[in-house]
Amino acid sequence: MDNAFDLSGRVALITGAGRGIGREIALTMARAGADIIVAELDSETGPAMAEELRSICGRTLHIPVDVKDPGSVEAMAARAYEQFEHIDILVCNAGIARNVPAEEISVGEWREMMGINLDGVFWCCQAIGKRMLERGQGAIVNMASMSGIAVNKPQPQSHYNISKAGVIMLTKSLAAEWADRGVRVNSVSPGYIGTEMTRRGMSNEEWRTVWLEMTPMHRVGEPSDIAHAVWYLASDAAKFATGTNLVVDGGYTSW
Repeated sequence: MDNAFDLSGRVALITGAGRGIGREIALTMARAGADIIVAELDSETGPAMAEELRSICGRTLHIPVDVKDPGSVEAMAARAYEQFEHIDILVCNAGIARNVPAEEISVGEWREMMGINLDGVFWCCQAIGKRMLERGQGAIVNMASMSGIAVNKPQPQSHYNISKAGVIMLTKSLAAEWADRGVRVNSVSPGYIGTEMTRRGMSNEEWRTVWLEMTPMHRVGEPSDIAHAVWYLASDAAKFATGTNLVVDGGYTSW
């Protein structure tokens, strides 16, 4: 029987692949056989990640990109297709989180959150997706969040929640438009995962207590838990899945 999870011969472009969940996704897909494009703005973690991947996968490339800038995204796409004949998998992982009371969110803070978390996903989906449509095949996985379907407490983060809810609806919308043209679009919604971003919040005793009490498994997840979910949706094992939002949250949204 063929291995539906085998990514040999595929090329995956992953935004925000220099650290955290993005890094684990890149490593997971490389081990599954894919060539990896590290689309990372950070001039230190991006090249370092590409160098680490060279010992695992056949080909890898770092391309700096500012996802909130459509010009930068288009330049990234153009360079990616210059170096690789095709992109089979796009993972829109780049994102930020901020905790600000709604009445105090500035115009700049709002625009930065939407620019990276929502606009950036759209620009990447558009730039790579239109090329996938020309070829008639491709798989896109967007990083949403359980915060896109539930309001976390006790931290204030309305702009973050809204940006992630937008990612979920964007995913469904693109999936509906592109399903009969060979391009699948899905999203993954993580719960609290043991990354640098979550560890900062866990340092607040009140937040940590509430987070763990509200998670039925009473623990945070690992980056590999999310990477494996992304791997599934990007692979042929999910060939009939599109418009799906796969929640991986230790049961947080089950209450």
